[in-house]
Amino acid sequence: MDIYERLREILDAHPSGAPKSKAFDEILRILFTHEEAELAIHMSFSPRPVEEIASACGIPVDEAEYLLESMADKAVIFSREKDGKQFYGLLPTVPGLFEFPLMRGGTAPIHERLGKLWTKYRKDGLGASFAGNPTPMARVVPVRQAIDATVHIHPYEEVAKLIEKADYIAVGSCACRVSVGACLSPKEVCLFFDAPARFLVERRYARAIEREEAHRVLNRAEKAGLVHTSSNSADRASFICNCCPCCCIILTSRTRLNLSQGFATSGFQPQVDSSTCTGCQVCADERCPVSAITMKNDCAAVDYEKCIGCGLCVTACPAAAMTLVRRSEQPDIPATSHDLGIRVLKEKGKLERFLKITKR
Repeated sequence: MDIYERLREILDAHPSGAPKSKAFDEILRILFTHEEAELAIHMSFSPRPVEEIASACGIPVDEAEYLLESMADKAVIFSREKDGKQFYGLLPTVPGLFEFPLMRGGTAPIHERLGKLWTKYRKDGLGASFAGNPTPMARVVPVRQAIDATVHIHPYEEVAKLIEKADYIAVGSCACRVSVGACLSPKEVCLFFDAPARFLVERRYARAIEREEAHRVLNRAEKAGLVHTSSNSADRASFICNCCPCCCIILTSRTRLNLSQGFATSGFQPQVDSSTCTGCQVCADERCPVSAITMKNDCAAVDYEKCIGCGLCVTACPAAAMTLVRRSEQPDIPATSHDLGIRVLKEKGKLERFLKITKR
């Protein structure tokens, strides 16, 4: 079997998936040299020390270290330091192989080619593979100021609280807008936390920031009409993406690919005060990323089947005629990222494959 196809099959065992595609085959050939791919097929999603990886591949430690450092510098594998030793692991397609190598931006022909290939791959199968079956990997998280003050919310339901839980924060460019470039929304708004953040800063794909700046990033994204999304679990977040409906891989799964399980909605929905609504149409024309709002009798009307509960309509309403209230049916959010991964793997029939790769 071709070495790149073997690598794809390993990556496909992850909950994010890596379905077969000519576009992805070319992506892998751009991201990994043949020697790097031969080493990568002996790696795991759980980071391992150089000596273990070299032994599994049957090459000298110094040769393995050179190749691993080369791949980590290109952000096509993950690395971290533990007890004075460097550990290396495979990255999933999303978030990982797609985002990280493009986060420095750049206008080189190879970056332009990668951007076009990832866009094609999204349509070829990555979007459907990443979507839930039925549990989604990502979810929408609204901002606190959009929610009715009388409503009790859990920490994992407020995007600002996700920042407060993090020990280390980094901000980088949105790979989706870098690669697609279909809008003028701000690019440096992708937030990463803890281990992924440290890796991206160490390899110069993001910059470390304090909590205050992270909150400013959220405010800038909010003003630009970007949707906050994060991993679909109730524990510590590893990322917060600020998504546009034209470029971003998460939102376009619904706006372009019509994948109902592309991501989980928030646990809220907008409520319109018809006596206060002025019919200005700001919510419908400028803010709703999924076209869930129309005007009826000069008043905003929400299609709750389409609504994702982001709250962008609420924060932009000049008449303060909208608030977010609890949905009657709450999304089932896994307690931890581990629980999320196990549930998704079982639903997609990949658990045995994934565990085999992780334990080797």
